[in-house]
Amino acid sequence: IGYLAQEASVFQHLTVEDNLHAVLEFQGLARSERRERVEELIDEFGLERVRATKGHSLSGGERRRTEIARALAGEPQFFLLDEPFAGVDPIAVEDIQSIVADLQERDIGILVTDHNVHETLAITDRAYLLYEGRIMKHGTAEDLAADPEVRRRYLGEKFTLERY
Repeated sequence: IGYLAQEASVFQHLTVEDNLHAVLEFQGLARSERRERVEELIDEFGLERVRATKGHSLSGGERRRTEIARALAGEPQFFLLDEPFAGVDPIAVEDIQSIVADLQERDIGILVTDHNVHETLAITDRAYLLYEGRIMKHGTAEDLAADPEVRRRYLGEKFTLERY
């Protein structure tokens, strides 16, 4: 299981490259295999430009890409994303949505918890809306948006799936 925490989880005083190496050391891979995997992840997540940058100097989007790459280093079958859109700019939101779509194409199961309804519904096949600790409604984005009770209690009467 891969996990993307809501709070920043990069090692702040390590470079992007060292963040990836740190996780791969626990995978039991030979040093050459770790180096090869780090290069694959840096390339896949567009981290070449920041590979030598320390965690504390990354932008929100760079940090998120590093965290996702690190979580995927172990090649999980399932991935939990806790508030993946928190604290990132609109371009990074699109970047994360694209990464999630790629994970779906790889048949990696994904569970997303997030309060950013538009961004989250745009990437889900099925959604579960929790209200006061219980499942209030589940279904497609369209199912949730069309439900009068969901709109009244959570989304708001003016909610629309169309963002702009």
